[in-house]
Amino acid sequence: MADPVVVTCALTGVLTDPAQHPVPVTAAQMAAEARRAFEAGATVMHCHFRDQRPGMGHLPTWDPDVVAEIVHAIREACPGVIINLSTGVMGKDISGPVACLERVKPEMAALNAGSLNYLKLRRNGAWAWPPMLFDNSVRKIEQFLAVMDRHRIVPECECFDTGIVRSVGMFHRKGMLGETAHVSLVMGVASGMPAKAAWLPLLVDELPPGAKWQSIVIGRDEVWPVHQRTAELGGHLRTGVEDTFYLPDGSKTDGNGPLIEALVAVARAAGREPASPTEARRIIGVLPELLA
Repeated sequence: MADPVVVTCALTGVLTDPAQHPVPVTAAQMAAEARRAFEAGATVMHCHFRDQRPGMGHLPTWDPDVVAEIVHAIREACPGVIINLSTGVMGKDISGPVACLERVKPEMAALNAGSLNYLKLRRNGAWAWPPMLFDNSVRKIEQFLAVMDRHRIVPECECFDTGIVRSVGMFHRKGMLGETAHVSLVMGVASGMPAKAAWLPLLVDELPPGAKWQSIVIGRDEVWPVHQRTAELGGHLRTGVEDTFYLPDGSKTDGNGPLIEALVAVARAAGREPASPTEARRIIGVLPELLA
């Protein structure tokens, strides 16, 4: 039997308009979507959080009270679930994400492991949005790591391009990431690594020794071959309405449940079963005293 695969659900996006797409906003919606994903085989919930004021659900929030309410609802709905908080923020001020980490003390948190010019062009050659720098300096990374270490939160290094993958190797050799690095290969951002399965063996070869890794694949039909190759190579799997709205047959999903069902089918096609909450905690390395 091949190693079990940790399946992560990315429950909601950052700016996606809930009036146009099936993204949850409220605590009840987030818990219900988490439950659908949990029942389908996801044991990790990667969470962004939305402004709860009427008509403002398309905007993100770092309000610790909102975050605590949502995380509590998810934990109640999914016994044993692993919470993975986003920490992505532009600029030097990390007080919002830090306040949320300290309030809910998730088992894991995303750590954006390098900077990226965040770009996208429209078909007419115009910028889809004004070019922006998603800045993640080494100093900023060190500040996040200090908070995560203090609260025994496992950092998940998000890598948007090959240079960031190699930087994680340096962070690991310097002792910044502990014994085991956890790496997410983010593919499909227009100015980052493309969603191409052929890239995976090369990227995996650049990972630190013993690293745990998964693919985060953004797009439409191109995401599923990458997921399949990830499963075959021993990586872990993530999907959800943050990453895609489209199922392998090209139809649009009505939420996270069908996406996770499709991802579990990918794992099984590679001869692997989704990890149970207990197995996922062992694989990730959540400390015993933090077990739910």
